[in-house]
Parts: sequence; C-alpha cells; structure tokens
Amino acid sequence: MRQDTTVLEIRTPGRGMTDITGEVRDWVAARGLRQGLLTVFVRHTSASLLVQENADPQVQRDLEHFFSRLVPDGDPMFRHRDEGPDDMPAHVRAALTQTHLGIPLVEGRLALGTWQGIYLWEHRSRPHRREVVLHLIGA
Repeated sequence: MRQDTTVLEIRTPGRGMTDITGEVRDWVAARGLRQGLLTVFVRHTSASLLVQENADPQVQRDLEHFFSRLVPDGDPMFRHRDEGPDDMPAHVRAALTQTHLGIPLVEGRLALGTWQGIYLWEHRSRPHRREVVLHLIGA
C-alpha cells in the first residue's frame, strides 16, 4: 500500500466552475498506482468541488443560475458581509455543495464516467487563488 499527497493551486476567474480534471488526472497518472482511492479536498469556505457534466457548458450555466436564485447576493437575511454582498451567499453555496470528493482509481485510471469532470466551483464574484489538496492511497 502506498500513498501520496500534493496541493494544487487553482486561480479562478471569479464565480463559476473551473475544470481541474486534467491536472488531477495527470498527477494521479504520475503516481503509477493501479487501484486505490483519490480524495480531493478544497481548503476554503467559499468554494466547493463537484463532479459534473463536462460536455455541455449549459449545465454549468444552469447550475449557476439556480444557485443565484436560491442564494442571491446581498440578501438582507444575512448579517455576515465582511467582504461584500457575495460573502455570506458564497458560504451558504459551499455548505450546500461539497468540500471533498472521493474518486476510485481502477486499473490506473480515475473511475469517472464518460461525461464527468472534476470542477472547482468558485462562489465569490472576484478572482481567487484556491488550494485543492489531493491524497491518493492504493497499490
């Protein structure tokens, strides 16, 4: 049994999804393991991770529109606004989604479906530098 860990630095353009599948896949392939489990973890409270459709960008737009309606910026219900009107909505969006993913490694490849990609979802409106921790364990 072996394990390895790294931290990816992802620069986001602001609110929206950034496809990190290629970076994650390349790092996993370089480890040379055949079977195992990859944990992907984002070190932030206003961004999240998801496995989502990678073929039609309308899916990402529709998800963003849904969350904009569900948790609008500047909602007067929120008191926490230290960094602007998108601050607390970003925390709520992250709480409703995921901060970590578990993806099996099968025969040296991530067990993602044909139309699945790994995305970092930035919930803040301005660009950020985000850290994503990868931990792979297997043989």
